[in-house]
Amino acid sequence: MNQELWNQMHCKDLLKEVSNGKEVVWINADLENAQNALSKIELTMKDIDDAEERLARFAPFILKIFPETKNENGLIESPLAEIEKMKQQLEAEYATTIPGRLFLKQDSHLAISGSIKARGGIYEVLKHAEDLALAHGMVKETDDYSVFASEEFKNFFSQFKIQVGSTGNLGMSIGIMSAALGFHVIVHMSADAKQWKKDLLRKRGADVIEYNDDYSKAVEVGRKNSDADPTSYFVDDENSSTLFLGYAVAAKRIKKQFEEQGIVIDAEHPLFVYIPCGVGGAPGGVAFGLKQLFGDNVHVFFVEPTQAPCMLVGMASGLQNKVCVQDFGLSGQTHADGLAVGRASGFVGGVMTHLLSGIFTLEDYHIYDLMRDIVNSEGIFLEPSACASFWGPIQLMKEQSARAYIEKMGLLHKMPNAIHVPWATGGSLVPQEIREEYMHTYLK
Repeated sequence: MNQELWNQMHCKDLLKEVSNGKEVVWINADLENAQNALSKIELTMKDIDDAEERLARFAPFILKIFPETKNENGLIESPLAEIEKMKQQLEAEYATTIPGRLFLKQDSHLAISGSIKARGGIYEVLKHAEDLALAHGMVKETDDYSVFASEEFKNFFSQFKIQVGSTGNLGMSIGIMSAALGFHVIVHMSADAKQWKKDLLRKRGADVIEYNDDYSKAVEVGRKNSDADPTSYFVDDENSSTLFLGYAVAAKRIKKQFEEQGIVIDAEHPLFVYIPCGVGGAPGGVAFGLKQLFGDNVHVFFVEPTQAPCMLVGMASGLQNKVCVQDFGLSGQTHADGLAVGRASGFVGGVMTHLLSGIFTLEDYHIYDLMRDIVNSEGIFLEPSACASFWGPIQLMKEQSARAYIEKMGLLHKMPNAIHVPWATGGSLVPQEIREEYMHTYLK
């Protein structure tokens, strides 16, 4: 790294630890009162409401094409389940205490593409389809959107392309929904992407272009190819406010689930949410939505691998996307394929500057141990990268800087009332033979 950049950096001591591949806890010194922080952001609650309404308009189409959404009447939503046995397992195995109750938000089991990317990715495809249909006079917002499933609409969308760069799960959601609508969809996939995800995409009708390089290269080439084609639309995971708002709708959904289960979130009952982070779009969107609805009563933490903590180096240094993990001597390579990103979204980092509580990092072997823990304790399978979310509640009361955050925020005496939600980001579509392979990886 050049000296000029180094001189501009904040948190130099912590970043030295990061550059040595150490597990760290970074607490955001720029966290502000939620009302003040949100007032500095152009996106608002009205934008989230608009996204929710658009998803409701498309529900008849989704129900018709994807019958697995029947129980939710065409909405794509996941369960929220208390995992008391997992809580006991984590406390015993990691010699820690998790005060309050532990719940799992199972975006691993979202219909259609089996990951959190089904929220933002599918939403952006649907919005683009609606924009095209409205512009060409094929539909009005008051129409029954099940017409999008007709051959007429498929033929219309076949004139257009959608392209995206992905490590895996975003490509899955974009590819599956775009192909279902009739678009010619091209997914540019990095070297970290799993073969089974590429195979599934091709089976669903997507073109997959493979790269021997990382996520950034797949995005760079995908964007360049799309920009050169006037019929093509590029889904930009790094900078898309549309993707971001699709993820943000999740906050409204989980609020309703809390209410249905009689769970109170207020000043005396704090909420802690832990989300695995790659480039930042999905966790950032969810965090933004949660802060809109729960304000200072929610504390959101991201979790990243020690070799690919792109959001941490961007935010902790204060330089956002001006730096990447390779600048710190890190490889950017990790078994957590969805988190294998070298440079974070500057857009998301900017939005999170005054909203995010902090970031935890963990070594790869933990994700497999945690994956086995949730399978053995609760019978729930998650893909390894999703299991990074459990590292947050393990470390919250155990690590000195995290505990100091609890004390500084005046929460120590409220922790017995706390609700902890690790956000499970993917896993239900992983083939059985791959699951068995994962279960024996890094086995002690």
